[in-house]
Amino acid sequence: MRKLCCLLIGFIAICAPNSPLDAADKVRISVTNPNMSFLPSGVAFKKGFFKDEGLDVEIIRMNVPNIITALVTGDVGYTLLFGSVVRGALRGMPMRALASLLDGSTHALVAKPEYKSGKQLKGKIVGIGNFGGTDEVAGRMMLKSFGLDTERDLKFIALGPDRARLAALKEGLVDVAVIAPPGDALGGQMGFNVLLRAYEVFSFPFIGIGANLKTIKEKPDEVKKVVKAMVRANRFIRDDKEGAVRILMEWGKIERDHAVASYDSTWKVFSPDGNIPPEGLRMVLEQAKAELKLTRDLPLSEIIDLAPLQAAQRELGIKKP
Repeated sequence: MRKLCCLLIGFIAICAPNSPLDAADKVRISVTNPNMSFLPSGVAFKKGFFKDEGLDVEIIRMNVPNIITALVTGDVGYTLLFGSVVRGALRGMPMRALASLLDGSTHALVAKPEYKSGKQLKGKIVGIGNFGGTDEVAGRMMLKSFGLDTERDLKFIALGPDRARLAALKEGLVDVAVIAPPGDALGGQMGFNVLLRAYEVFSFPFIGIGANLKTIKEKPDEVKKVVKAMVRANRFIRDDKEGAVRILMEWGKIERDHAVASYDSTWKVFSPDGNIPPEGLRMVLEQAKAELKLTRDLPLSEIIDLAPLQAAQRELGIKKP
């Protein structure tokens, strides 16, 4: 427990039930923000989908480096950072990607009002949350779609959560920021321009379920149950707008108009079945290999494990595509 306490200094347990169970019995799932991107975990918690599976779940908010460290050590069993898990697996870390929850990034490029096109951003400063996070990956891919060289034409700085990135835009510390809902809607209200949404130019597994390899091997039934609850949550989000909006308002502590705007701009990218799109996976792998400067190919079995998803789909009556 000392190791866990030291590692998770600064974390926020955003969904933790009052339970007499010992902490060791808890299923810990890490996210970076209680926003639309990570809503499946909030829905599975609030709607009781985890409880239906007999799971005592704690959803923990952490930054990207701490999430990967905690996943390696086993201090958290699961994360929803699909790309980070793929990169970790490529580097030989004991983790696997299990399912895709969002088949496209929810991020948008939000710029100061004087910028009307992406080509105007050459030589400018880009605000992101964390280096190595999904927002940096999505941001670079969006900026590349404008013909920009993200290594030479732009400067990236890490600013933390969306509200800090919007504050940096307002103060003129950055020229454009990579923002996730509902921050994009708030940025629009502040007079900033949404230049591009990631899912408008590319599609790939953005948010998904990743797990510690030891957890997968030693607790296969638990892993299947976590995946099953998350897939149920995705289907709820797609099918029940009002219910999803209410949970987002409560979980993310945001106003209704922001929650509705977040839902309307992103619900289509939520996977109805958890399947990992092959073309999108290839894009993630190529991006990760380029970032890590890897030239060798690893077998997919060392990166993804579809057995828990397939078992969950059978129980949910989801047919193979």
